[in-house]
Amino acid sequence: MSKRIRRWSAVLPLVLVAGVGVSAATAGTTADVLLSRGQPVLASSLEDGTFPAENAVDGNTTTRWASMEGVDPQWLWVDLGQAADVHRVKLNWEAAYASSYRIEVSDDGTNFTTTKSLTGQNGGTDDITGLSGHGRYVRVVGTQRGTAWGYSLFELEVYGVTDSTGDTEAPTVPAGLTSTGVTSSSVALSWSASSDNIGVSGYDVLRNGVAVATATSTSYTDVGLTADTSYSYSVRARDLAGNVSGTSTAITARTSAGGTNQFVLAAAGDIAKQCTASSSSCIHPKTANVVDFIKPANVITMGDNQYDDAYLSDFQNYYAKTWGRFKSITKPSAGNHESYAEPAFSGYEGYFGAIAKPQGKRYYSWDKGNWHFVALDSNDFVSGGSSSTQMAWLKADLAATNKGCIATYYHHPRWSTGERGSIGNAALWKVMTDNKVDLVLNGHDHHYERFYPLNGDGQRDPNGTVEIIGGMAGASPYDLGPAESITAKRLSTYGVLKLNMTDNSFTSTLLGLNNEVLDSSPTYTCKAKP
Repeated sequence: MSKRIRRWSAVLPLVLVAGVGVSAATAGTTADVLLSRGQPVLASSLEDGTFPAENAVDGNTTTRWASMEGVDPQWLWVDLGQAADVHRVKLNWEAAYASSYRIEVSDDGTNFTTTKSLTGQNGGTDDITGLSGHGRYVRVVGTQRGTAWGYSLFELEVYGVTDSTGDTEAPTVPAGLTSTGVTSSSVALSWSASSDNIGVSGYDVLRNGVAVATATSTSYTDVGLTADTSYSYSVRARDLAGNVSGTSTAITARTSAGGTNQFVLAAAGDIAKQCTASSSSCIHPKTANVVDFIKPANVITMGDNQYDDAYLSDFQNYYAKTWGRFKSITKPSAGNHESYAEPAFSGYEGYFGAIAKPQGKRYYSWDKGNWHFVALDSNDFVSGGSSSTQMAWLKADLAATNKGCIATYYHHPRWSTGERGSIGNAALWKVMTDNKVDLVLNGHDHHYERFYPLNGDGQRDPNGTVEIIGGMAGASPYDLGPAESITAKRLSTYGVLKLNMTDNSFTSTLLGLNNEVLDSSPTYTCKAKP
């Protein structure tokens, strides 16, 4: 045999899947079938990536699994998919064979019982019959190599009879069906697990009496529904033999009201320095032109609308001459610079008037289409602030909305890789993720940063909340810190966010000063609300 390539791989992790254990049946071959072909396999090691474990169950005698060389013991492990009486194991060895090995069977993938030990073998094909093992997992453990190399199998074949053969007992009827959340186009469902003498393989989900899906777990989200519509749901269980339970008690869930049209928003923070269009280095006149290009239904601001001390005269002399032309459609929020006036916020409130406090506070909510928007004063949530009253209001507001999509916006970001860093309030962010807020817009750090959906701990989670920092509408850019894996895109640039909103989704686009696209997000679908 030619010399083998010695490329060593790390030992593979053992992934365990719980099986169902019942008493072993009497050995026999009458109804034996091949159980291992194409099933999941693991190996203790690989010689290299060209000899993976799955080659041993692919039915192709020209491909093989090979272990690392010169090391005992080594094993190959196959998941049969369900518990079975194992009566026969056939091994087609390559030249690197086991002179001694044992065959083991397990119900749970962890605790194995030896069903056959063999010594003095000489390779070739070993066809071992008359076995009486029982379990879902079969493992061949090589304890002594027949050569100086490792262990190598062209094929591992396991034959037997699954527990589901001849089974006629149906699972119990699923109980506890409930709706765990709705949007304008989706209903989330959950229920309690059924029991079965062999094992439940899945659940049929019925909408208005018709099966629309099969779930492998005890939850399912039905999507693509019509807004403001009632649907009847029930579920039934199936087992590994195809037996079907009775149908659960039906429940009714109603999707939330949806808007009639799509709409576009423009959003940014950190806007008007004390400069005018006569200065080529003045940016807020240029970003205002980008807003003109977007032609939004509304403009959202994420604080620090005016620099530096944000007196009313500053708003009138600078902000009003550029972004002020969108005042009637603007839904602003306050930043820390708005608090620098004397008294605090007097310039901000004096300029925007009722627009700044439509509900009597600097925090408020508003609806458009199927979206619920919440503007917060995040000064209450940073050092020296008093957040309890606003937090209580926020929780009540989010609980009361029946809209399928939610966006919030405020100045201080919970997550940022910019110069100011992640200084936002952790408890506030947890409220966002707990209430399945879809989008959070922030400013404060003078750059653009779009994050992957994040959970309450700031970890990437496809069911999490998307945060976007848009503090680049006019204030001087800040330096960026080290990149982090939670960031999808970040840029030190000027621009304006264009947000395309539908009844059940949104996309964001960053437009630069020449209306060029600098970043585009994927389409995010609104999550089912608690």
